[in-house]
Amino acid sequence: MRVLGIDPGLQNMGWGVIELDGPRLRHVANGIVRSGPGDLGPRLLLLYRGLAAVIAAHLPTAAAVEQTFVNKDAVGTLKLGQARGIALLAPAEAGLEIGEYAPNAVKKAVVGVGHAGKEQVQHMVRHQLPGVEFAGADAADALAIAICHAHHLQSRGIRIKASA
Repeated sequence: MRVLGIDPGLQNMGWGVIELDGPRLRHVANGIVRSGPGDLGPRLLLLYRGLAAVIAAHLPTAAAVEQTFVNKDAVGTLKLGQARGIALLAPAEAGLEIGEYAPNAVKKAVVGVGHAGKEQVQHMVRHQLPGVEFAGADAADALAIAICHAHHLQSRGIRIKASA
């Protein structure tokens, strides 16, 4: 089974794909879809097309998206929410089951502590996916989200085999 983790962001949308084979996890790929400056509509389109290309290239069988909480200002929160809508739309259009996780749930699943720092999360992602090189902090977060979803699937007793 392949899991796509998505860290929503309007400027940088992190993504990471892992492979599950029973209890083993393996890194497949990670990266960042960048929207660049400009009007909101074209930026959202860039995010959507980039994420759709990732899905087409790596053929995940499940996806997970981090939930968003209120930012410092309402305008920023609304824009992030629109980017999160793209993070949900692209995998839904591909027919993927989508898990949604709060940031603290991701940290707890990966590190064991819900208020772990970014460095702790990245360290544990490296530990669970030996040899991984992050495309950036957003990609590392996306891999953590994928690992969280993998643990959730395993705890639900879903039979997991490697993709063909």
